[in-house]
Amino acid sequence: MIEVNRIFDFPLYQLKKFNLEKALTTKYNDEWISISTKEYINQSNKISRGLLRLGVKPNDKIAVISSTNRTEWHILDVGILQTGAQNVPIYPTISAEDYEYILNHSESVYCFVSDIEVLEKINSIKNNTKLKNIYVLDNIGNQDNWKDVLALGEDDSNQNEVEERKNAVKPTDLATLIYTSGTTGKPKGVMLSHKNIVSNVLDSEKRVPFDHGKSKALSFLPICHVFERMVVYLYQYCGVEIYFAESIEKMSDNLKEVHPTVMTAVPRLFEKVYDKIIAKGSDLKGIKKMLFFWAVDLGLRFKPYKENGWWYETQLKLARKLIFSKWKEGLGGNLELMVSGSAALQPRLNRVFAAAKLPIMEGYGLTETSPVISVNDMRNGGFRVGTVGRIIDNVEVKIADDGEILVKGPNVMMGYYKDPEKTAEVMTGEYFHTGDIGEIDSDGFLKITDRKKEMFKTSGGKYVAPTLLENKFKQSRFIEQIMVIGEGEKMPAALIQLNFEFVEEWAKRHRIKVNSNKDLISNSQLLARIQDEIDTANKKFGKWEQIKKFELTPDVWSIEAGHLTPTMKMKRKVIKEKYFNLIEKIYRGDN
Repeated sequence: MIEVNRIFDFPLYQLKKFNLEKALTTKYNDEWISISTKEYINQSNKISRGLLRLGVKPNDKIAVISSTNRTEWHILDVGILQTGAQNVPIYPTISAEDYEYILNHSESVYCFVSDIEVLEKINSIKNNTKLKNIYVLDNIGNQDNWKDVLALGEDDSNQNEVEERKNAVKPTDLATLIYTSGTTGKPKGVMLSHKNIVSNVLDSEKRVPFDHGKSKALSFLPICHVFERMVVYLYQYCGVEIYFAESIEKMSDNLKEVHPTVMTAVPRLFEKVYDKIIAKGSDLKGIKKMLFFWAVDLGLRFKPYKENGWWYETQLKLARKLIFSKWKEGLGGNLELMVSGSAALQPRLNRVFAAAKLPIMEGYGLTETSPVISVNDMRNGGFRVGTVGRIIDNVEVKIADDGEILVKGPNVMMGYYKDPEKTAEVMTGEYFHTGDIGEIDSDGFLKITDRKKEMFKTSGGKYVAPTLLENKFKQSRFIEQIMVIGEGEKMPAALIQLNFEFVEEWAKRHRIKVNSNKDLISNSQLLARIQDEIDTANKKFGKWEQIKKFELTPDVWSIEAGHLTPTMKMKRKVIKEKYFNLIEKIYRGDN
């Protein structure tokens, strides 16, 4: 049996053990087109041979930018890595300036892009980089195509050189640079070795209840992110047929066409699915509506391993037959497992989907840890709502004195590319500092309790740096204090304390009569004016970090009332507790 030590060993292992007819499948012109494991390897070898003929050397960097997940990405990935070069995947949605920075910082020599939109952005900055050429995956006029590189590799007379390059690649060698989206400063290039990623795949595999050689996956999370990338390697290792979704918008159709048994998602998608289901239930009438919400209420009280007792389980069995079975049908009918990562999952979603026999395996990790540190598993008592599961094998976690989660293991990155100072900031010996606060319970389950730094992620997995936004919004004369919120929620929002002195003057000028702060903060004219201030400041930020909703607080935030520290810094936890009802109104209100 092939031993998997390097990323390009995965398809070879799959060939020996499963030899799939449909290893990778992508939709082209409304038709699903599959390639076998053998064809996957053959095409990857062609790419390797073509790259050698283009003069690619060991440790050269090759950027790959794709707007969707697709078969070509994986052929290129293996083809690049076999030459001893490194794959630099880049997010398709970033600005041309960020492309320029990453391409220059990584010193990428070639670039493969998916479509004309990405091509135009790259072309606009190409002359400021070291790129020798750009190849497109789609067919676009006279533009050089990735098939040109395949054609260069048709002649297999230099396959011996490919084998020599492969044999020279050690597990500890650099495999990829993954640039984390930098909301403060420039993106950092996380250096991951073959061993980092391969070890994470092999150690995570023990937690995933696949029917090896028989499962089917739908992949749509960005492949440039290490979470989906590692999972796709895991699929390959377990003989899972991989189908690449067309887009988020077509996910529902693709689920019904592919009938997958497994898929990965971020909490925001689970929220959207749940909201759609609830909206449909709300449209029902009479007994059907009553039964629907009886089942939902039952699901929200779900506890694993029959902890709720026989009467609950009896009702659950009925709810699954009458209601939850329809949920499963809506997701393709065969879904047995969903994996959630990238941000915190609301416990209510974990409960209700598990009740519907659509268990979500919530895990935890970072790009710097390749990524998985811990994950839930329904088997052997390994699932606990509100936690991110038990630590995977060969990874060690310890909780620092200040509560920070520190991680050690073969999955911990080699460091940040060309940045020993930032690397030193996050490493203590072999331990990586995650920046997250957590605890491990007596049964070994890891729970994330807080963020060491104020940066947070929305449920879509996007980072938001609240201080940056707050400082911008506070430039408005209307705003005295503002706290950006949204940890684990679908969007950022804000709690605002007005500059009451200025606003009262503004109100007089506009002949608005108010008797109290409460009257003031509910005035429609003022609310519209604050919205204008928010809209203006929002233009400075990316869509994912813009403030979508806000609520005004009636009182002045002060040291005496506990809002602020003696040095006038906001006590975020206290403010959240004080205005809990306003936060609930923002995220779970009617409007």
